[in-house]
Amino acid sequence: MASISLRPPTFSPAKAPADFQLPSISWLTETWHVTHSTLPMWKSKRNVRIQYTPLEPSSPSVPKDQTDRIDDLVSYQSLDGDKVSTVKGLDKAASNSRGEWDWRGKGWLKIAGSHWEVLGWGEEQETGNKWVVTMFAKTLFTPAGIDVYSRDGKGVQDDTLGQIKSALSSIQDDEIQKMASTLFEIKRDDSRKD
Repeated sequence: MASISLRPPTFSPAKAPADFQLPSISWLTETWHVTHSTLPMWKSKRNVRIQYTPLEPSSPSVPKDQTDRIDDLVSYQSLDGDKVSTVKGLDKAASNSRGEWDWRGKGWLKIAGSHWEVLGWGEEQETGNKWVVTMFAKTLFTPAGIDVYSRDGKGVQDDTLGQIKSALSSIQDDEIQKMASTLFEIKRDDSRKD
């Protein structure tokens, strides 16, 4: 497996690798299993999923295949309940790179918002499983945090997770390095179909 390289978030003084590229909108369009996180809110949840679906661009000047708007649907269960809860939102590109997004809740959550960025992404050669590492900025309700997504509900291979942790730890930013050491696994026993 090739070595994993992650970029720091844009607010960090650390420098991004020169060869870092962001995923395309079509590549990001998936239902992702959130398998690892530093966000305390996921400690009491299981089977956390995020589904990204491209929407019509906000302007006719934006190409459809590079849309600046994504529908964002999060679903999860409590640790001991069967009910599936959902949080609906809209992501709008915060930059032309499509690597930074501003989330706004829908419905009664319309007052809530957050900023998130793609720090890394890839595909495991052995399994073809896709993965993404995202970082969420601090909000009034949550601390800054990192999530690891996997296309496969089983999660990424141990070697991939180890390389992700190592890549996070090597970013020259104390906050990111601290988060890398607190990454925990989210419980998954999901029987829902993708």
